[in-house]
Amino acid sequence: MTQGRGAVSDLSLTGCFVLSGGEISAGELIRLQITFPRDVGIVWGQAVYAVAEIGFALRFVFQDQADKRVLEKLIETLK
Repeated sequence: MTQGRGAVSDLSLTGCFVLSGGEISAGELIRLQITFPRDVGIVWGQAVYAVAEIGFALRFVFQDQADKRVLEKLIETLK
């Protein structure tokens, strides 16, 4: 398991793009910690594709609807 830093781009309830120089493979399960203005959200996602030296697309995977609602409320704080 490796850790890295990156910047989240194009965030939605279904996924995001992570700007990162780290190497990942499509299909890889990734734990992502996102810092919001008033809280920190932790989500799991599956890598859809990666662009070398730029980043990767992540599709969120929720355990249940409650987890999805938590992220939805965090995203609303950005508006």
